Amino acid sequence: QVHLVESGGGFVQTGGSLRLSCAASGSISSFNAIAMRWYRQAPGKQREVVAAMTSYGDTTYGPPAKGRFTISRNNAKDTLYLEMNSLEPEDTAVYYCNFWNWENDYWGQGTQVTVSS
Repeated sequence: QVHLVESGGGFVQTGGSLRLSCAASGSISSFNAIAMRWYRQAPGKQREVVAAMTSYGDTTYGPPAKGRFTISRNNAKDTLYLEMNSLEPEDTAVYYCNFWNWENDYWGQGTQVTVSS
């Protein structure tokens, strides 16, 4: 059992930056995530992939990143980060982290990011 908690969201003006964190607890030491991802969902819109990292460190980014975001992890692979720069109002959403392997699919409750001009 793995519990994920996102943090780092908040209010920021256009052009600002935020660093989101996703802390894993529980049986994380025995859980080998094949992929760790950041998703986001705005009201009335579908959930979309923002960034992803594989177990071997390969990273990919979804369309929302637009070259502005960076995903990273700590050495223990129990914390996932998302560095976001040049934020825009359209980035306003709840951001979720996800730890996945073939047997489990864990999600956090999300952290709210609100970008205003």
